[in-house]
Amino acid sequence: MNITVLGAGAWGTALARLLHAGGAHVTLWGHLREDLEEIRKTGRNERFLPGIPVPPDIALEPDLQRAVSSAELVLVAVPSQAFRSVTKSLDAFNGTVVSVTKGIEYESHLTMSGILEQTAPHAQCVALSGPTFAIEVARDIPTAIVAASRNAEAAAAVQTIFNRPSFRVYTSPDLLGVELGGSLKNVIAVAAGIGDGLGFGDNSKAALVTRAIVEIRRVGVACGAQPETFTGLSGLGDLMVTCFSRHSRNRGFGERVGKGEKPADIAASMIAVAEGYPTARAAYQLARFRQVVTPLIDEIYAMLYQGKDVARSVRDLMSRDPKPENL
Repeated sequence: MNITVLGAGAWGTALARLLHAGGAHVTLWGHLREDLEEIRKTGRNERFLPGIPVPPDIALEPDLQRAVSSAELVLVAVPSQAFRSVTKSLDAFNGTVVSVTKGIEYESHLTMSGILEQTAPHAQCVALSGPTFAIEVARDIPTAIVAASRNAEAAAAVQTIFNRPSFRVYTSPDLLGVELGGSLKNVIAVAAGIGDGLGFGDNSKAALVTRAIVEIRRVGVACGAQPETFTGLSGLGDLMVTCFSRHSRNRGFGERVGKGEKPADIAASMIAVAEGYPTARAAYQLARFRQVVTPLIDEIYAMLYQGKDVARSVRDLMSRDPKPENL
C-alpha cells in the first residue's frame, strides 16, 4: 500500500516508521527541504526524534504534489495552524485521509476533520488520537490509540493498517468527540504545567485533571459529541498523560509560564509547536459560541492572552462559589 505522511516532525516520523514496519511503501513529506536532506544523510531525524533510525527505503519528498500523487492513504501530521494550507493539496484526493493533528481552527471553530470536509471533500476522514508520545511509539513501548470516523469501514481499515504488536488501535464512530478530547486536553496540560512551575503538588494536579474532564465533556456534548467518548483513550487517557508526563510539550510550556516567562516568547523559542497555546484561544471562543461554562479554559485564556497574573487566576478558581460536584 502506498502511504504518504505529511509532516516530518516527531509524530510524522514515528508513524512513518510504524507504517513501514507494517509493510507499507511510505513517503515522508516535510516543508523544510534541509530537514529531509539531514534525514537522508544521517538516517535519523535528530531534530525531532533523536536517537531513532529512519529506514533508508522510506522515500523523502520535499514536493507536496509529488508526495501525494500516488498515495492511497494520506496521514496528516502538521501543526493545526498549517493544516488548512497543507491539505488544500488534497482537493482531488479520493482515498483515506488520517489526521493525527490535535487542534481547533480559531476563525471557524472547526476541528481538523471539519477542515478536511472543505479541503479534501472526496476523501474518507479518520482521526487517530490518544495518549501517544512519539518517542515511546518509536521505541515500541506498548501504546493504545483510537481511530474515529463517521464511516465505520474507514475506521476499521485504518485500525488494520496501523495495528502493530506494540501499537493497539481501537475504533470509534464519534469523530468529533475524539478530536475535541485530543484538542482540549492540550489546553489543560498548559494549566498543569503552570501548576508545576508554581511548585504545586499531586493534589493540585489530580483536582485539575478531574475537573477538567468535566469541562471538556461539557464543551464536547454542546458541540454534538457523545459524553462517553471523554472517558476513553482520546479523552481521559490523553489528558492524563499530557498533564503528567515529562515528554509533554504543553505541560513544559505551562511550566515556563508558571515560572514567569511570557507565553509568546516561549512559543517563539520552541522547535515544535505546543498546540495548547493556540488552542486555548480557539477553545475560549468556541465555549463562548456554544454558551458553555468553562472556568478552567477561561482562566487559561486570561493567563496566556490577557496577561493575567497566574497566582491571581489560581485564587479566582479556588474562590468560586461552592457547588455540588456534578455541576
